[in-house]
Amino acid sequence: MHRFQLRLPTPFGWRFVTTLVLGVVVLGAWHPAHGVDAERRLRVGTFDVDATPPLGSQLAYNLAERVDDPLSARGIVLVGSGEPIVLCAVDWIGIGNGGHDEWRERLAKAAGTSPQRVAVHVLHQHDAPDCDFSAEQLLAAHGLAGTMFNVAFARQTIDRVATAVAEAVQTARPVTHLGVGTAKVEKVASNRRILGPDGKVAIVRYSSSRDPAAIAAPEGVIDPVLKLVNFWDGETPIASVTYYATHPQSYYRTGGISADFVGLARGIRDKELPGPLHVHFNGASGNVAAGKYNDGSPAMRPILAERLAEGMRRAWEAVERTPLSVDDVAWEVVPTALPPRDTLVASELEATLADEAGDDGERDRAARDLAFLRRCQSGHRFDVTCLTLGDVKILHLPGELFVEYQLAAQRMRPEATVCMAAYGDYGPGYIGTEIAYSQGGYETSYVSRTAPEVEAALTEAIAKLLD
Repeated sequence: MHRFQLRLPTPFGWRFVTTLVLGVVVLGAWHPAHGVDAERRLRVGTFDVDATPPLGSQLAYNLAERVDDPLSARGIVLVGSGEPIVLCAVDWIGIGNGGHDEWRERLAKAAGTSPQRVAVHVLHQHDAPDCDFSAEQLLAAHGLAGTMFNVAFARQTIDRVATAVAEAVQTARPVTHLGVGTAKVEKVASNRRILGPDGKVAIVRYSSSRDPAAIAAPEGVIDPVLKLVNFWDGETPIASVTYYATHPQSYYRTGGISADFVGLARGIRDKELPGPLHVHFNGASGNVAAGKYNDGSPAMRPILAERLAEGMRRAWEAVERTPLSVDDVAWEVVPTALPPRDTLVASELEATLADEAGDDGERDRAARDLAFLRRCQSGHRFDVTCLTLGDVKILHLPGELFVEYQLAAQRMRPEATVCMAAYGDYGPGYIGTEIAYSQGGYETSYVSRTAPEVEAALTEAIAKLLD
């Protein structure tokens, strides 16, 4: 019978075995395929920066006297599928023209990407700051520097967000799955424009109403569905991004800084589910607000917040997860020229701006109008973009877009989950549909800087992105 004997290696033999094993490990680590896989692995980083201005700062309509609840600039950075992609949502009323350019350029530099792969949007709260460096430059030239917003604070905020974006790239976590969920939000959104028998706007419902006729009128054209997209590392959620179309105002112009009911709803989810970062984007809601369900009393703010939070909660509970890889991710851009209204006349706006005896509010508006007009006349094109995540399409558009654009986009791709973030570049103001400009109403008055032909331009861009 043969007996097997185990013989231990000599010291030299141990060194040989150890070297051989280490060599295999090192060669495996440096294998070209392994390096490519590591570089192409999808990752997501998150950032959350305080964006609350100091007391005494100019808000959209008045000076900041107190902080009712803080503001934030938060978002995600997708790494691994080409250059990084940045999505940023800010609790300000608007970031427009040169302000929007600077936000995108600074965040792009911080992330190591191009500005065209950066989406910066506001949630449009009214007890919050504005940011438009183009209009500010025009005002400053006529002795009105700093009257629109706290310029130093705005630049400091951009600096801090850029720093946070750079850190998010370095700390990004692997993504294995994408989650998608939807839920209907009850008793929040209603259309602001109530048409009469003649097809013209008979009642503008605004963000709050105590008019019995406005309250009794139907909800009108809205998108009642909140959509949620979240990113997972195995069984661990990293970030949750929601989209819902409504103006965020419950009440405002009281001197209290506030993220309003959309920010409070997001905060509820922060507390209920503290692991992932919760990011919310305002959909196409230029003509949608809470007016049917909101009387403008302070008591309604937490009620509206809870209704929206309930939608976020139920969308999370409805999430279905699918694997996500770099091959499932794409970013496309369609630069689009927006036609300015023929009511914007440069010489008239320049005269209003230069009139030292004129109303400061009129001069402020003239600066905004002129900044947008010059932007269009220079040949500037507004980036309309789409992030593809498997069967999910996320569109990013400028201005206070009417909800019809969001609904039209969904009809173009009924088999996909189509989300929309509006309130990107705030320069255009309200953007109505072509027919809306003939119907009257506040939204298509002087607060819209685009011509009726804007619908054709944006619809074409959306169709290209969704094709």
